[in-house]
Amino acid sequence: MTQATQTQQRGILLSESALRQVKSLQEKQGQDLCLRVGVRQGGCSGMSYMMDFEQLDKITPNDEVFDYDGFKIICDRKSLLYLYGLMLDYSDAMIGGGFQFTNPNASQTCGCGKSFGV
Repeated sequence: MTQATQTQQRGILLSESALRQVKSLQEKQGQDLCLRVGVRQGGCSGMSYMMDFEQLDKITPNDEVFDYDGFKIICDRKSLLYLYGLMLDYSDAMIGGGFQFTNPNASQTCGCGKSFGV
């Protein structure tokens, strides 16, 4: 691993159901991957969430690393300004299921829950 900051205090929170789901998805990939969470410009509220698996060797010194019993979530510091305190949850409900973001920094959230404004 690189010189990225290993953070004990978790700036991005993960529910048990979300952790189970990302670990299950990671196993299907057949590789030891981490989950990168961030934001980008766009979406119906101005900023949209992004999530994707990434190779561990792609962690940079500008990333914050949050460890969940060996599973790593990484977030670049610029995105973390908008995401600090984010709760990532997962629901398998037929309607409205999937990953859900609860962001204490968002002043508005779109109906789909995948974008926000600050």
